[in-house]
Amino acid sequence: MKKVLIAEDESAIREIIAITLKRAGYEVTEACDGQEAIDIYNSKNGTFDVVLLDIMMPNVDGLEVCKTLRNQSSTVGIIMLTAKTQEMDKVSGLLMGADDYITKPFSPSELMARVDSVYRRVAMNTQTPVQPVKADKIIIEPFELNMRNRTLYKNNVLIELTQVEFQIVEFFFANHGKALSRTDILKEVWGESYFGDEKVVDVNIRRLRMKIEDEPSIPKHLVTVWGMGYKWL
Repeated sequence: MKKVLIAEDESAIREIIAITLKRAGYEVTEACDGQEAIDIYNSKNGTFDVVLLDIMMPNVDGLEVCKTLRNQSSTVGIIMLTAKTQEMDKVSGLLMGADDYITKPFSPSELMARVDSVYRRVAMNTQTPVQPVKADKIIIEPFELNMRNRTLYKNNVLIELTQVEFQIVEFFFANHGKALSRTDILKEVWGESYFGDEKVVDVNIRRLRMKIEDEPSIPKHLVTVWGMGYKWL
């Protein structure tokens, strides 16, 4: 069963989300604030596939919950629920490890498209491959990408990546030296059906640079190709 945790303090919105997800075949657990979400997540030993977090919640807000859950798991899918006026909070959520965000108000079809997209990535990254991986490792000095273990090393030091970050790096390594547009990256990582903001790519690139670059403000490995997108050198 596909398991989702919803943390939303407005009961009417939470109920609509829960009904929509249940109709689509998800097993839903609800929390009315951030602390309850953390408590439920821990009590279930983190066995959720996707977590939906409203940013503005009492006790512990959604950003802090996102940070807490991401520190515990690199694989759980996290989607932030934001208001149109919370532009900076969207960026903050992505920088803290969220996979995506949905702006209120949203339609049931948009909700399901986003949740399904994140769930597919989670499932793909947690299932044991039926066929052996063609190449266990891709080495682009000083980095080593291990395809089987889904890990990235720099100078033999492990770099902790979320599932989204790993997929982005994997795409760049498979296209080493090529300029990839935001659209290319969105389609590869978020899927053909994704219709969210391209900004999600920029924020993830920024987050990756903070992890892989010696000086993130002056990147040497993951560079910007002005007018086109990004490439890995």
